[in-house]
Amino acid sequence: MSDTPANPNSAAPEGQQAAPSLTVLAQYLKDLSFENPHAPGVYQSNSTPKIEVNVDVQGRALNPNQYEIELSVAARANREDGEAMFVVEATYAGVFEITNVPREQLEMVMLVECPRLLFPFMRQIVADATRNGNFPPLMLEPIDFMGIYIANQQRRAAQENGEEAAPAVN
Repeated sequence: MSDTPANPNSAAPEGQQAAPSLTVLAQYLKDLSFENPHAPGVYQSNSTPKIEVNVDVQGRALNPNQYEIELSVAARANREDGEAMFVVEATYAGVFEITNVPREQLEMVMLVECPRLLFPFMRQIVADATRNGNFPPLMLEPIDFMGIYIANQQRRAAQENGEEAAPAVN
């Protein structure tokens, strides 16, 4: 028999810290915009568009141990002449309960682990929006949220030390 409790939600044995926990309480589409400013003329072009994608993650506390995380994506496809073929902007959010995570690691969980859970849903929303606009589905490439977090931490540290910082990673 084991000395550990069978119920993972019960209290940790005396002297031991409870295991960290990340629970998704809700997920929802907060904002979605699709623009096709030059339809129907845009469909007569055979040029391959240049696609620019920007990603942002924001988090805020709602209650003790509960946080709303917003994953925002803005994608724009331009023809060679710079004319916009389409613009899609979306914000997908989730409410997460994060418990037993050391304070110094909370930001990393909010900006890395939470958007990692939201990303597949955002990817599908963007793909559906572009497909519904009569374009091939825009399949977002996987995002290295940890790499972005580390780069932003290094940039922040460089700014605090008075060094010239590299541009922020989106």
